[in-house]
Amino acid sequence: MSDTGDEKKMTYILSDIHGEYELFCALMEKIKFSAGDTLISCGDMIEKGRHSIRLARLLFSMKNALLLAGNHEYNFLKYYWSLMQKTEDYEGVLKDLQAYFPDDGTLLDWDTVDRFEALRYFYEGEDFLCVHAGVPLLGDGRMLPVGKATREQLVYDRIFKEPDVKPLGGKCVFFGHTPTINLGLPPRIQCYLRDGKRGDHVRDYYKIHLDTGTYFSGVLGCFCVEECRCIHVFDGR
Repeated sequence: MSDTGDEKKMTYILSDIHGEYELFCALMEKIKFSAGDTLISCGDMIEKGRHSIRLARLLFSMKNALLLAGNHEYNFLKYYWSLMQKTEDYEGVLKDLQAYFPDDGTLLDWDTVDRFEALRYFYEGEDFLCVHAGVPLLGDGRMLPVGKATREQLVYDRIFKEPDVKPLGGKCVFFGHTPTINLGLPPRIQCYLRDGKRGDHVRDYYKIHLDTGTYFSGVLGCFCVEECRCIHVFDGR
């Protein structure tokens, strides 16, 4: 990852890395991610892949990364909260939490658990909104104000996955949760342009579907907001 300060500052958005540590590092290398850039992850950094905690600890260490919870982080937290209601044996709770991740759970410590618990569930910028799964739609096609949505809606809702669902409003919605290949689409980021727009600005898009099914497709991608372009890396599967 580059530390040079002369390059234009970029915002990169991705989702559903699912423990694919090497692919994530390859993507950061390809985009030459630097200390002046910003990374937004729309959740599901953990599970499926073999390096959930290794990846989570790397992301948590990145001062210029804004991390959201997905359904997999939320499910882990619900498990954690249920354990804490049953016992005050904190050492035993940590061992149970480590066992939740069979491949690299021994890397999990209390600081990392606290970082999971502090995750946001959405991010709203001037021109775009980031969530893991979706935001409920009102009867006229507008979105419910994201601050009024429940955590469950933000991490589990799948309405945005349908290509013909176009949330109305001025902001582009970035989301993941459902692999594009589950919809019969290529394992690539899918961008949905508003009618009559060219795609020169992020506001030109209704929504951008980020989940490329990384764990089984071997493809991970991100969207550069300033350049309105997708960048992908491949592991050759």
